[in-house]
Amino acid sequence: MSDATPPSAPYVRPDVKVLLDMLAAMGGPKMSEIPLADARASYAQMGLLVEADPVPLATITDLTCPGPRGDIPLRLYDSRSDRGPGPVVMFYHGGGFVIGDLESHHALCTTIAAELDLPVVAVHYALAPEHPFPASDEDCIAATRWVADNGLKLGREITGIVTIGDSAGGHLAIVVPQALAKQPAKVPVIMQIPIYPATDESSDGSMTEFADGYLLTKETMDWFMDCYAPEPGNPMAYPIHGDQAGSPPTLLVTASLDPLRDQGRRYAAALAAAGVECHFMEMKGIVHGFVNLRKAVPSAQADMLAILAQAKLMLGRILA
Repeated sequence: MSDATPPSAPYVRPDVKVLLDMLAAMGGPKMSEIPLADARASYAQMGLLVEADPVPLATITDLTCPGPRGDIPLRLYDSRSDRGPGPVVMFYHGGGFVIGDLESHHALCTTIAAELDLPVVAVHYALAPEHPFPASDEDCIAATRWVADNGLKLGREITGIVTIGDSAGGHLAIVVPQALAKQPAKVPVIMQIPIYPATDESSDGSMTEFADGYLLTKETMDWFMDCYAPEPGNPMAYPIHGDQAGSPPTLLVTASLDPLRDQGRRYAAALAAAGVECHFMEMKGIVHGFVNLRKAVPSAQADMLAILAQAKLMLGRILA
């Protein structure tokens, strides 16, 4: 008879369990098994059911900027119609570089703009597989550089950039500051906020532990990466291999039930090893994608507000 103690089941919040049980009962084909257009439409429809309502703002304006493949769609959010000089927040949406757009993260961007009381510019970058690596990264770098250099076109005097994004967008929130550290824009990146980012090539640890049954699956991640087609060892594809010493102060967020959890943990450790200020928040008992689940999972809204409260504290000190 073995004396080995079986591993304990991970903690799952009650409201998260309700969602996971509902999704399991629904069944249906996997995202990678249906036509790409249907996968994108399904993601958009699910968002209407599970995401919080948008916050009313004084300014919500669609615009574009030039990019390497043509015009890049942007959306400006601001709780004020005009304001004095200050930072602007650049937001990059998640979706595995394959799904998602300005609409899928619209409500989240309104919350960020309202809670931080800063203008937010959301970027809709070129998606894979039609535009594989490095298209998404190049678009976000180009859009951020354009915003940094053209504040007056937004009606704002911009003094610094804050990058923020979730999942693939968390990856982009790291890649953009690394690129602008090498070739600076008119104003600097003063802070980055990657939320459950994809940072390295790993396929073990949390990727195995939460491979199935926790919303994002390893199979879906593999499909995303097949579409994205990153170049092995390229720091733009895997930013943990980039120069961390030049990174701005960082607020890094992970979810404890996320296949990408350990990638975020390793990136936080790499920042600390490089002597970069890094505040690490791991949200316990919740899954990947929680920033877009705030209606279905009420505790996710509290998490998002806690993240933004910490961001305000950090920004207050940075700007002092």
